[in-house]
Amino acid sequence: MFRNIAISALWIFILMAGVKSNTIYALADESLSHSANHNLCKGVIEERTKHTPVLCSNIQHQQPTEKHNHIPPSWLAIPFILLLCMIASGPLLYEVFWHKHYPKISILLSGLVISYYLFVLHNYIKPTEALMEYIQFISLISALYMASGGILINVNKTATPIVNLVLLWIGAILANFIGTTGASMLLIRPYIRLNQDRIKTYHIVFFIFIVSNVGGALTPIGDPPLFLGFLKGVPFFWTLQHNLLPWLLAILMLSLIFFWLDNRNVVNGKKNIVLSKSSRAIEIVGKRNFIWLLLVILAVFVDPNIFDWVPAIHYHGHDFSFVRELLLLLLAWFSYRYASRIALQSNAFNFAPIKEVVLIFIGIFGTMMPALTLISNFAQSEAGINLITHNSLYWGAGIFSSVLDNAPTYLNFVAATMASQGADILQPSEVYQYAMGQGFANSILRLKSISVASVFFGAMTYIGNGPNFMVKSIAEQLGVRMPAFFNYIVYFAIPFLLPILFLVWLVCFYLQIL
Repeated sequence: MFRNIAISALWIFILMAGVKSNTIYALADESLSHSANHNLCKGVIEERTKHTPVLCSNIQHQQPTEKHNHIPPSWLAIPFILLLCMIASGPLLYEVFWHKHYPKISILLSGLVISYYLFVLHNYIKPTEALMEYIQFISLISALYMASGGILINVNKTATPIVNLVLLWIGAILANFIGTTGASMLLIRPYIRLNQDRIKTYHIVFFIFIVSNVGGALTPIGDPPLFLGFLKGVPFFWTLQHNLLPWLLAILMLSLIFFWLDNRNVVNGKKNIVLSKSSRAIEIVGKRNFIWLLLVILAVFVDPNIFDWVPAIHYHGHDFSFVRELLLLLLAWFSYRYASRIALQSNAFNFAPIKEVVLIFIGIFGTMMPALTLISNFAQSEAGINLITHNSLYWGAGIFSSVLDNAPTYLNFVAATMASQGADILQPSEVYQYAMGQGFANSILRLKSISVASVFFGAMTYIGNGPNFMVKSIAEQLGVRMPAFFNYIVYFAIPFLLPILFLVWLVCFYLQIL
């Protein structure tokens, strides 16, 4: 497994060898169009009487012609669409070929897009951003997977709808303390064991809905988009204050549907199956790995954007973290090296799920760059700015979070809405003021709509959020038959999840009752 990861990472680093020293990490500045810049400069003083128009002075010195040359053509999004189609159809139509060759396909499509950026567009910024985001993503998800894999939890209870709901609620709350990935990896195996004689596809799907996505909407630790917002300047408890009511509404509705489905689950004439006669309700083996799991969560905060003393790679005023990623990889190795062998064997632990995520997401992170850039350019154009409302942000951020990674989607939409009101996402003080509604009309509601949608809509597809793919892979390894990519969307996400997302929008954003 590590050999495959090393080869893939080395391939990308070799491809990035042409990155010039003038690389910068400028999300909002790069994608602002010339027409939008002109409008922002005219209106920034009127809209922001309490703030210094820093953005205008920066905009006036930009060179639209040079930046226009860095914008990818629309057809460059084809490799991303092709990869999505192959992820969806491969396991269903050409399973043997797909499982044998998906690493090559993922790397090839990613390499084509990155090569076009580097050698045709001469755009070194976006590939570097994608590389850094990929390293951060894989480091965290690998550490959480390995640390939680050494913890064996047995729930010695009768498998009933209420017991299942309690476990899902625990996972939803726990997701806000150890992340959706941590909670998913920790609880998916005991959840499957609890229902081993009555397990159905909907059990895993609702686990993805509740634990792997919606549950993590209350803290920056919960889901990567919210953590990125925290790093940019959104206060830590902002998400708890503003996302709590949508979170409660979504969890309640999902729980009611799950209870109805699970109450109808009859196996051999019996609804409830007793799995164990042990005197203890919960048995845990490998408790030492809780220490590793805690250290992984603490390591997340070792970031130069939070603590000035943390070493970083400095590029044009931006700090790239590398100490955190090294710590996470070391913790991943130590948590596996010193894990309980009994826990690992009982969990049927292996590296196949993380290997699949590592290789698939090489393709996703590499090929989604043009799509994100085109979306961002439109959102920050004059036509796009006129369309920006909290309602359009909710559906726009949500839909694209379903098919793109929700973390960069979140940043692009926050950058767009802030730019439309003369604010700069690269200025932490302005992000804070925007989150607190200080001098910006409806900014709290706009940021709330992006935050909720980016997290909730991540459950619409397997690739919307990192844990989804891993939960699917673990469930399949444990013998649960999971739906293919499109079947998951058509038979579960659209009929069960989408109406709830519509209800959340209607109650919390359109009518603003909650």
